[in-house]
Amino acid sequence: MSRLPQKTREELDAAQQVVWDRIASGARGGVGGPFIPLLTSAELCARVEQVGVFIRYECSVPMRLRELAILCVGQHWKAAYEWYAHAPIAAKQGVPEAVIAAVGAGAESIPFDSEADRVVVDFVRPLLRTGQVADAPYAAAQTLLGDKATVELTGLVGYYSLLAMQLNVFQIAPPPTFTAPWQ
Repeated sequence: MSRLPQKTREELDAAQQVVWDRIASGARGGVGGPFIPLLTSAELCARVEQVGVFIRYECSVPMRLRELAILCVGQHWKAAYEWYAHAPIAAKQGVPEAVIAAVGAGAESIPFDSEADRVVVDFVRPLLRTGQVADAPYAAAQTLLGDKATVELTGLVGYYSLLAMQLNVFQIAPPPTFTAPWQ
């Protein structure tokens, strides 16, 4: 059970309702997941949501690679809701089920059929583990994505880490029928 109950729109103050309305009418189509605790601070939620719209829907990292990176973040932080929300999107974007399963299990050996997928995982995993990326995976990401998308990929990792922490601290869980691959 969540540490903070999800409130209805009517239970929110005016500032929170403005943010709720922006989220509900945007690409997400509803308010849930990490936005449940974030709405407690309308100011923080508004800013995080704006960054999120850019990262999730508008940045120059190809959608397939974005979703694969998000799965790496969810697995690293053991954020079951993040995995629940994004594994189906990654599959729909063409990430093979074997890659999704290996990332979810935290496997070091992943059966990549795409060099781009390998480059992204090799960049994101050390960034999550150490906060650093060695020269070789950085150069590979730079070659694949260029300066702008490499910066945006790094921002994506930070953004989804923030969401994972909100989900975990406030115990926002997926439906009880869902089992995360690391459980």
